[in-house]
Amino acid sequence: MTTPSDDGARTAVDDRPVVLADDTTRAWSPRTARARFREGLAIPTAGVAAGYAQANLVSVPADWAYDMLLFCQRNPRACPLLDVTDAGSTSTVLASDADLRTDLPRYRVWEDGELVDEPTDVRAYWRDDLVSFLIGCSFTFEWALAAAGVPLRHVEQGRNVPMYRTTWQCRPAGRLSGPMVVSMRPVPPEHLDAAIRESGLMPAVHGAPVHCGDPAALGVDDLDRPDFGDRVEPEPDDIPVFWACGVTPQAAVMASRPPFALTHAPGRMFVGDARDEQFRVL
Repeated sequence: MTTPSDDGARTAVDDRPVVLADDTTRAWSPRTARARFREGLAIPTAGVAAGYAQANLVSVPADWAYDMLLFCQRNPRACPLLDVTDAGSTSTVLASDADLRTDLPRYRVWEDGELVDEPTDVRAYWRDDLVSFLIGCSFTFEWALAAAGVPLRHVEQGRNVPMYRTTWQCRPAGRLSGPMVVSMRPVPPEHLDAAIRESGLMPAVHGAPVHCGDPAALGVDDLDRPDFGDRVEPEPDDIPVFWACGVTPQAAVMASRPPFALTHAPGRMFVGDARDEQFRVL
């Protein structure tokens, strides 16, 4: 059991450095990955089932679903929608055999905007009125970055990608509002153009960076203290590069305090059956 902090962001256990994907987990099929997560494996998913797209999850009661849908449509860089389920449905078109209650490595349970649990299975919390939103994840374009020679420091160091709440406010929607969350990857200057180009070709999974360079422009004071995920050690010349992040709806949940919500735990995504390249603009 993890212990949420006062702001619901950092945890005492799950945001410490961890061993991520190895050659075995990279070679898994999406079906195998989901089966292992269903059994209780709770590792972050960067590099797992390499070559297949991943997605963020947020589930809200049906009377909040329009607000969430509008929030995603008004903030497409942070919340690019891949699927929206019917109320109560535990399946998704992203993987025909999947169960959204069991097939992610770890979840977060929210009550009135407060983090109350981080289980590996949310069947005990599931409600028949929940509408689930599957949102594109930047892990999906990491194959393209790697193929272009861009180093992935968090993968090299066996850590979850660092994520930060910014002072950039999302466009409100109904009762939902909150700041944009960004993921950060340190990029050597000679690879910066490739990182921007390759991610920009995949707008359905956040697309190009929203900012490169000084984190103060985002209102981020200390890169060594991410709000979610792990601290990553950059090389001396690396430039911090920031992408809009699908944890943004969790920041909106914390700010707007709906009575109930379920989300993925940051860095622990839904692994779907679609190939990464299917989201690449030709």
